[in-house]
Amino acid sequence: MNSVKLYLNYAGYCWASERHAIRTGRNKQIKFHALWGLIAHPTKGYILYDTGYTNRFYQATSSFPSKIYAMMTKVEVTKEDEITHQLSSHQIDPSEIKHIIITHFHADHVGGLKDFPNAKIYASSTAIEHTIALGKTFSFTKGVLKDLLPDDLADRIVKIDQECPEASDQIFGTTYDLFDDNTIQIIPLPGHAAGQVGLMLQTIKSKYFLIADACWLKQSIEEKTLPNPIVKLFFHSWTDFKKSLEKIQLYHQQFPETIIVPTHCQESTRTLVSDKINFDVL
Repeated sequence: MNSVKLYLNYAGYCWASERHAIRTGRNKQIKFHALWGLIAHPTKGYILYDTGYTNRFYQATSSFPSKIYAMMTKVEVTKEDEITHQLSSHQIDPSEIKHIIITHFHADHVGGLKDFPNAKIYASSTAIEHTIALGKTFSFTKGVLKDLLPDDLADRIVKIDQECPEASDQIFGTTYDLFDDNTIQIIPLPGHAAGQVGLMLQTIKSKYFLIADACWLKQSIEEKTLPNPIVKLFFHSWTDFKKSLEKIQLYHQQFPETIIVPTHCQESTRTLVSDKINFDVL
């Protein structure tokens, strides 16, 4: 792969039960950080990987029935946590962001979308079509808050699986070369959410596989342990989730040098994130 530069940090978090995230987990609340990434591409400029939480979450869940989402998912995010603040504090104007990769449309991944009106939004056709088809009133039951999405979302979407070159892969079946330059490979990882994708990229130092919510904790990959079955209620497809996880496990066995990054696994991400945007770390 041709190399790019990568920076990772958090934009807020919610609390979750460890025994839900992994079958063998403790009866303890843990932080599910909303990971986001900034990619420096040699010709495309800055690219965002998801957009984390913003204070809009509180507005979007201020009344019923969406308030149920906030009651079930205790979110903590400050203005200083938001991506726009983080970028601006490092002299990066949000208007410079022209490309955003959205792994799936759950609230903790799209909270900042409205802050980047000049950006194309890359997602799978399944993810975007599923999201648009949801009725606003009860979309929260699928992890989607319509108030977080730009009004012109449909006009700005690039459907990855329809508009990007595809290639065959022995493990994942089909992958997509986002910019047709072998810098960012998009990997279908459905199950947790409709049409979820991950991405693979190479920096000068390491190869990274950002898998979004294809699993929550790295034990699911290393120990082949599933989440608690209760989470089936919130997944788009438990069958697809298990298939995607099995593919990731196989990939890890064959390519252990690749750094696999589940969005919410603090153990996996804590050594990768930093408060200062520095592209020489990862």
